Amino acid sequence: MIDIASPLRLRLDSAALVHNWRWLAQLGGAEAGAAIKADGYGLGARDVMRILTGAGCRYFFVATWAEAAALMPLPPGVSLSVLHGVGDEDMIAARSLPARPVLNSVEQVARWRASGEGRRCDVMVDTGMNRLGLRVEEALGGALDGLAIETLLSHLASADEDSALNARQLAAFRAVREAVPARRYSLSNSAGVCLGADYGFDLTRPGIALYGGVPRREAAGHIRQVAFPEARILQVRGVPAGETVGYGATWTAPRDSRIAVANLGYADGYLRCHAGSGGATWQGRALPLVGRVSMDLTAFDATGVDGLREGDWLTLDYNLAPAAARSGLSQYELLTGLGARFERIWD
Repeated sequence: MIDIASPLRLRLDSAALVHNWRWLAQLGGAEAGAAIKADGYGLGARDVMRILTGAGCRYFFVATWAEAAALMPLPPGVSLSVLHGVGDEDMIAARSLPARPVLNSVEQVARWRASGEGRRCDVMVDTGMNRLGLRVEEALGGALDGLAIETLLSHLASADEDSALNARQLAAFRAVREAVPARRYSLSNSAGVCLGADYGFDLTRPGIALYGGVPRREAAGHIRQVAFPEARILQVRGVPAGETVGYGATWTAPRDSRIAVANLGYADGYLRCHAGSGGATWQGRALPLVGRVSMDLTAFDATGVDGLREGDWLTLDYNLAPAAARSGLSQYELLTGLGARFERIWD
């Protein structure tokens, strides 16, 4: 097999990941699990599980049964839940894999009663999100009677804001907890953890904050950057003053300039919205993005940056909160959009 080096790499800081999980566990006042759906928010779910399991994390959450199957075999002592529940086509996987469905509707509850072979399950109750989950009145009206519930969950709709809905959802979830028996109860996502221990119950389910996202102001200064995308330079070229760079000739060289063209573009998840605000660094020197981002190529202004050559690596400006503010993308989009051409490298 030919060993081919990738011109894109994603350096991943395992110590920062563990730090973020531990800080969230301490702040949340409850045991902290980890949402690793979407392949660990784009960083690699299997590696994230391995690293966090080593730090003491026991509870993990994925979206689909295909994501669950990709993580087999599970490390000893790990609990895995599938957030999207169980449809007719999922029953073989749900009965054979060591993972629990998070039942999201009375139809899924009925399906699990009929075909789940008495196995334990998780249940989602909708306390105000109107996305997935049984309605509160369904949960309180006996729809879950006799079900062997491992974890009863709900999900906060506006925890990243100072919204009155947070307190209403908290009150609704407390009422469900009093009425529906389960081994544990879980309400908080990353932003919910930042609302305090009242929202922690028995288990929190952080996601974006594990990977370097800042969900609320309380997390600023505590959450560390985990993902550092890097792109290799294909060419360093001179551009005389007055000439333009890239599609649409949107950037004109104000002086004789050196332009570094990197193997990077919107096909890799580095989108056109970064034009005008994006940038990179090389050995601590800033290189502003110039012109448009194209499919596989992006240009950076390296004027005055001595020593930069073809084959060198640029580190993108990708600290999630400021990058989101600049680009208009959410922190989730910034991470999960990074393409398969990035080689994932954990330190």
